[in-house]
Amino acid sequence: MAAACNLTFCVVGRDARQLAAARALQNSGYTVLGAEGAGQADYILLPMPMDAEAADLARILRAARPGTLALGGRISEPVRKAAQAAGVELVDYFLRPELACLNAVPTAEGCLALLMQLRQRTIWESEFLVLGYGRIGRAVARRLQALGGQVTIAARAPEQRAAARCAGLHAAPLTALEQLLPHFDAVINTIPAPVLGADQLRCLPRGALILDLASRPGGTDFAAARELGLRAEHALSLPARCAPETAGALVAHTVEVILQERAATARSERGVS
Repeated sequence: MAAACNLTFCVVGRDARQLAAARALQNSGYTVLGAEGAGQADYILLPMPMDAEAADLARILRAARPGTLALGGRISEPVRKAAQAAGVELVDYFLRPELACLNAVPTAEGCLALLMQLRQRTIWESEFLVLGYGRIGRAVARRLQALGGQVTIAARAPEQRAAARCAGLHAAPLTALEQLLPHFDAVINTIPAPVLGADQLRCLPRGALILDLASRPGGTDFAAARELGLRAEHALSLPARCAPETAGALVAHTVEVILQERAATARSERGVS
């Protein structure tokens, strides 16, 4: 995707996903600087998520020129307030549905990698309980099924359960969770709300594995899981951990689309075709 000439990105963060995004932007023709270049940049690419880095990000935003556009994912309130105080416009690129959809792929593949790493059985002919059937739930279930896993979906919405059945999966209402749990030693949660509390966790077989893919704080009572002898992993940022090159390229592409759309809107408002 070609970029306009002489435009500069300040890419903040040194994890593998940010470095991959920086390379993708550079390949599109942008000049790419590190965090020290915030004051010279036309755009700032912030990391995702940003909760733990709010103080550092606020300092970087204060160094930017007023009116600079910053783009980040899952923007926290402290960072939002810091941008407002600095006069920096802030856009959350993770609100773009196409990125959320595509990001489900490396998340699902990362989930499979963890299952193979943490369990001593094949996915083939193993039984899995997946909580939720949104983008990530669908992506995970489809891949488990393709590898020969036996997948049951527990979901609140009747249409999600119907979609799961149409895909050849077993489906049950979330209200039946306590009846389902004794039959599974591997549970994958994708619901960003409390669903696996102490009462539900007691229903699982001892030694069961729970992978919680939901954003913070997740849907699992992790302290209760430890007390009950269950292994519960809050598997955050799987795309950055397991497929950073793909994840970074997806972020860069989404950001470029946002900039193109903004440029097209600006031209339309000026009456330029």
